[in-house]
Amino acid sequence: MGVATFLRWVLKVLALLAALVAAPTLADTHTGPNFAPACHAATDASVPLEAMAARSVWNCTVTGWQANQPTSWLRFDATRWQGEALPRYFFTRTARHEAITLAALDADGTIRSLRYAEAEGAPFAGGPVFSLRLPEITAETRAIVVRIDKPHSIPLLTEARVSHHRENTDWSLIEMMLLPLVLGMLILPLLFDITFYLVLRERFVLVHATMVLGMMSYVLFAGGLISLFVTLPIPLLAIMAPLSWSIACGAALMFLVMFLERGALSRTMQRVTWWTGIWTMVVPSLCALQFHWSQPFDDTAYFLTVTPAGVVVTAALAQAVLRGSRSARFVSFAWAPLLLASFERMARGFGLYAAPSSLDQLIFLATGIEVVVISLAIADRFLAIRRERDAAIDQARVLEQLSTRDSLTGLMNRRAIEARFDELVSQGFHTFALLDLDRFKAVNDVHGHQIGDAALIACAAALRAVGGDRDTVAVRLGGEEFVVLLRGEQAIARAEALRQAIPRRIATDVPGLGLPITASMGLIEMPPSVSSRVSFAEFYARADILLYEAKASGRNRMAYERLTVFSEAPRGRNADQSQVA
Repeated sequence: MGVATFLRWVLKVLALLAALVAAPTLADTHTGPNFAPACHAATDASVPLEAMAARSVWNCTVTGWQANQPTSWLRFDATRWQGEALPRYFFTRTARHEAITLAALDADGTIRSLRYAEAEGAPFAGGPVFSLRLPEITAETRAIVVRIDKPHSIPLLTEARVSHHRENTDWSLIEMMLLPLVLGMLILPLLFDITFYLVLRERFVLVHATMVLGMMSYVLFAGGLISLFVTLPIPLLAIMAPLSWSIACGAALMFLVMFLERGALSRTMQRVTWWTGIWTMVVPSLCALQFHWSQPFDDTAYFLTVTPAGVVVTAALAQAVLRGSRSARFVSFAWAPLLLASFERMARGFGLYAAPSSLDQLIFLATGIEVVVISLAIADRFLAIRRERDAAIDQARVLEQLSTRDSLTGLMNRRAIEARFDELVSQGFHTFALLDLDRFKAVNDVHGHQIGDAALIACAAALRAVGGDRDTVAVRLGGEEFVVLLRGEQAIARAEALRQAIPRRIATDVPGLGLPITASMGLIEMPPSVSSRVSFAEFYARADILLYEAKASGRNRMAYERLTVFSEAPRGRNADQSQVA
C-alpha cells in the first residue's frame, strides 16, 4: 500500500469518527427490539424442514449449543414479538456455513421458506454480522424455523436474531464508535515500530509490528468495520477474523521472548513460549480456513489449539515478573485485560454459555488499553537498550584499543594483524614488508629507554605519514620490529619510501641522538593466486630471512623477492626474483 493510499484510509477513518460524533444520540438510533431464538436443535442432514417443524424435540435452554453436526436448527416463537412490529430480517454473526433456510410456519400449517447460499448474505457495519430477508411474516405466523447447513461456529447460532429492521443489531452507536478509535490508536505503535527499527534494528520491533497488523485486521473484520469501506463475501469475512487473531497471538508470544530482558525467562520457558508462538500462527490458522469438510471439528479445534497461547503467555509473564523484569511488568499490565477478554471469548466459542455479540467489545476495549501501555513499554525498553548499547559501544572501543592497538605507538599490534590477515590479503594486500630499526639496542643503552620509546613513536609516525592511505597498513610486532602491508601499484617503491622516511622523522622528532637511526627491510611480493594460500606465519618467516640478508649486507637497505611460487623456505636468488637494494 502506497503512502497516498494509506493516508486516504486514515482520512476515511477520521471521517467516520466525525460522522459518528455528529450522528443522532443513542436513543434516537433505536429502531425497535430484536428477538433471540426460543429453542435450538442439531440433527443430521436428512431431516427435512417439514419434519423438524412438527417435531417436539427442541432444546429450549441456553446451553447445549452444537456446531459440529451437519445441520443446526433455530426456532423463533411468535409470542416473542407480540405487540411489536413483525420481523422482516434474520441476522447473525458472520461465520462460515453452507446454506441457511428461513421458514415461516403459519397456524394453518402453511410453510413459506427461502433458501440462501453462503455467498448471498449481506454484511453491514453494525458489528460482525450479516442479514437475510425473511419470507413473508403475517399475523398468522406462529414460529420462524431456521435451518443452517454445516455451521462452523456456535456464535452463528447463539447470536442469531430476527428484527423488523435490517440493521437493528445488538451493537449500539457508542460501541461501534469504539472500533475506529481502537483502529486509529493501533496506527501509533505501528509508527513507533518503524521509527524504533530504523534506530535500533531490533528484530522484536518487526515482530511487534506483525502483532499490531494482526490486531488491526482483527478489529476491521471481527468488528465488521471493514464493511463500511468495501463489500466482501461472507466466507472471506468469516475466515479473516480468526486468522488475524491467531497470527496476532502467535506474534505476541514470539515478541515476548525477544522483548524481555536477558535472563527474564529460563531457557526452557523461552523455547516453550517461542514454539507455542509458531504453533499458534500455523495450526489455529489452518483451522480458521474452515473448509466444509472440516466442519465437524474446525470450530472446536480452533479454540483448543489457540488456548495454549493464553496459558503459556500467563506462565511466562509470571516467571519474568518474579525474576524482577521491568518490561514484564509493563507487558503484564497491558495484556491482562486482553487475556481475560480472550478467555471469555473462548468460553463462548466452546458453547459454555450464550451471550450477545456486543460482549466482543471487551476485546476491543482491552486492545485499546494494550496499545497505550505496550507503546510505553516499547519506549521504555528502547531507552534501556539505547543506554545498554551506548555503554557496550564505549566499552568495546576501550577493549579494542587495549586488545588490537599497540599502547606505545597506536599502531595495530600482532594479535590484530594475525586475526585480520586473511581478510586483508583477500582485499588485495599482497606485499608483505618486515622492517627493523638498525642498532636500536645501542640507543636504549646510551640514551635510555625513554629516548628509545620516543624513537619508536617517531618511526610509527613516519609510517603513518608516508603510508597514511587505504592501501597501506602499518603494524608494530614488538620491540623495534614493524610490518607493513601494501596493495596497489609500485608497492615496492612505496615500501622503500617508507623505509627511507624513518631516519628523517626520528632525527626531527628526537634530536641529539648523534647518529641517524636507519631501518632494514625484508619484502615479499606475491601474486594473488599464491598469497591467498599463505599464512601470516609463512609470510613472516620468509620476510625474516630477507631481513637478515639486508642486515648482513650492511643494514639500511631492503631485500625483496617477487615470487610466482612458494616453498617452505627461500630457494635462493636463482629460483625466484630476489634483490638487495
